[in-house]
Amino acid sequence: MKRKYISIILLALGSLSARAQTPVPAPKQSKTIVIVGATLHIGNGTVVNNGSLVLENGKITSVGTGISVPANATVIDGKGKDVYPGLIAPNTTLGLVEVEAVRSTNDDTEVGSINPNVRALISYNSDSEVPSTVRSNGVLLAEVVPQGGLISGTSSVVQLDAWNWEDAAYAADNVVHLNWPAMMNTAGGAPADQQKEQREKSLQLLSSYFSQAQAYAQLATPTVKNLKFEAMKGVFNGSKRLFISANSAKEILAAVNFARSYKITPVIVGAEEAYLLLPFLKENNVQVLIERVHSLPGREDSDIDQPYKLAKQLNDAGILYGLSLEGFWQQRNLPFMAGTTVAYGVDKEKALSTITLNTAKILGIDKITGSIEVGKDANILIVEGDLLDMKDSAVEQAFIQGREIDLNNKQKQLMHKFSDKYSMK
Repeated sequence: MKRKYISIILLALGSLSARAQTPVPAPKQSKTIVIVGATLHIGNGTVVNNGSLVLENGKITSVGTGISVPANATVIDGKGKDVYPGLIAPNTTLGLVEVEAVRSTNDDTEVGSINPNVRALISYNSDSEVPSTVRSNGVLLAEVVPQGGLISGTSSVVQLDAWNWEDAAYAADNVVHLNWPAMMNTAGGAPADQQKEQREKSLQLLSSYFSQAQAYAQLATPTVKNLKFEAMKGVFNGSKRLFISANSAKEILAAVNFARSYKITPVIVGAEEAYLLLPFLKENNVQVLIERVHSLPGREDSDIDQPYKLAKQLNDAGILYGLSLEGFWQQRNLPFMAGTTVAYGVDKEKALSTITLNTAKILGIDKITGSIEVGKDANILIVEGDLLDMKDSAVEQAFIQGREIDLNNKQKQLMHKFSDKYSMK
């Protein structure tokens, strides 16, 4: 009887394992690929009609019209198709969280308040079922970000077709994340005096820590190696960016002034009320990652569609900005968030830049990706329809560093399963 139960359990586990399999990562590009006759959306605002694109050894080697096809190349007919740079999803927990309601599948938060040495990269789960669903909508790169505390840790950019986190690493440990303390008391929380006391303690802790970390960074050879200070060296010497999550105008103002006091130019994440500080942000060369386009305003006296208009306001002010979405599975909607900003006045090609080249610039990876330009990695999408329009967008092929990736995923499998079921009736 026990053997019978054991056999049933093993059979069930085997079935679950088979269902949970993710697409096999593509091998390294070995043959030249040429896409001909397509509309090329470069990512920098330029569009090339009836253009051609050559991919060799994982890189883009030719872009334009009238390009000759190399011998023995694989030719893809792009007539009637649109070609885009692969999309980049910043500020996400993709691969760090599998099922939000199941704590054992969440590996995005560390205990404690000051954790710059925590590396999100080593927690990235390349076997997660979620990345394959978001890349089906064009997201090929993602910045995986730790959560919690005042300083959450250090994020990395990963490519979404890998055997393990080492293979996934695209730009390792390049951003430190700070969560600015709420500057306003929240209703329904602790008493107002307690909230104020906690806020003051948090600000004092940040000031003390940054001062010590800055002093440590100036030491040629520290007597004792401190991992929490070591992780901050790049922030002070410019090899790492500092992202500060702040939403209200008061928080943004305080966060930027705090960073500037240490000669750091931060990126503001969230920036819900950035429209109130446009000259200030421009003057201080502050870049912005809008966290959500589809949301309600935080202020009672704001226009009901203020979150939808923010991108246009930042664009008109000449501020470099990108789009992001909180969480992980929501990243599949990133191109449609950019499409919404088009409806609110942003030029379509500039909207594309906010999820490609602009984001690459903000993450410091624009020399290798973010646009369809010679010398950059061949992170490419071939699309039937308009990528930014959820009604007719269909990503048909995708390449990461010249490797054509499998766009199959669990959701597509379920769709085919039940389509077959009902078509058989």
